[in-house]
Amino acid sequence: MGRQPLTIPPEIRSRLKRLSLRTRSDLGMRGFGMHPSRNKGAGLEFAQYRAYEPGDEPRRIDWKLFARSDKFFVREAEEESPVSVWILIDASASMAQADRARPDWSRLDAAKLLALCIAELAQMQGDRFGWIALQAGGLGVAEPAGGRSQRDRMQIDFARLDAADTFPDAATLAPLWERIGANDLVFFLSDCFDEAGIALIERLAKAGREVLAVQLLTVEERDFPFDGGYRFLDQESGETLVGDGAALRDTFLSRFAAARTALDERLDRAGIRHTVYVLDELIDGPLQVFFGRRAEPT
Repeated sequence: MGRQPLTIPPEIRSRLKRLSLRTRSDLGMRGFGMHPSRNKGAGLEFAQYRAYEPGDEPRRIDWKLFARSDKFFVREAEEESPVSVWILIDASASMAQADRARPDWSRLDAAKLLALCIAELAQMQGDRFGWIALQAGGLGVAEPAGGRSQRDRMQIDFARLDAADTFPDAATLAPLWERIGANDLVFFLSDCFDEAGIALIERLAKAGREVLAVQLLTVEERDFPFDGGYRFLDQESGETLVGDGAALRDTFLSRFAAARTALDERLDRAGIRHTVYVLDELIDGPLQVFFGRRAEPT
């Protein structure tokens, strides 16, 4: 079911302007600068057309296009960047989970808005970005590209994307390995509850891809504020648990904390930078962790 496209709030966009996407090699080799990027200009590789503006060199006008359209368009070219940004979004059924206090704001909604913020950073740097929606029914793939048209396509695709099915199996994921290049920067946005998802990013990291993982959690998973009788439902398996919220709280919080610690240790061993986002937090929080002034090379 489609819905209105998400947009980045102005205050978030303002904070994003103080960040830049940086890889480990950037941190280790060039301090806190940005990686070499696609710079539009008069280079060798054609990128796109744009309307002629006063001051543009006449030699960059496409005269054949002028003959067909009677309008002046300039050919923009760009230098190849060694890094493309991939955003992998878990779109399995568990990502539909939201809190009772805000039922219209799910994990998937947060993942979409965070992906838009990542795309905003990439666009500001002139980098290419693409995305893959991960569902058992198939992969929704948009190859890396740049410019406003790519951002607009992302918003349209996300307006149509709903959480459903289970996490994709190895056969469904197979085409992914042909798309993500050795120098690409990969973001994984997920609740990280599926073993197949963690195995996927471990394999990417082992193959030399730089992976940054964001685990998206609900407020209720963090605080477990339930009192009285409840029936808890696993959205993917359909399994249910009936119990008293207050009686289950200490056990749940203890076991959930242990599971998060185990996940942190596993991602650390794989060399994957990671953080947690909870649905009541500012959406740019994970990007501040990865790329803010306090970010440290690991």
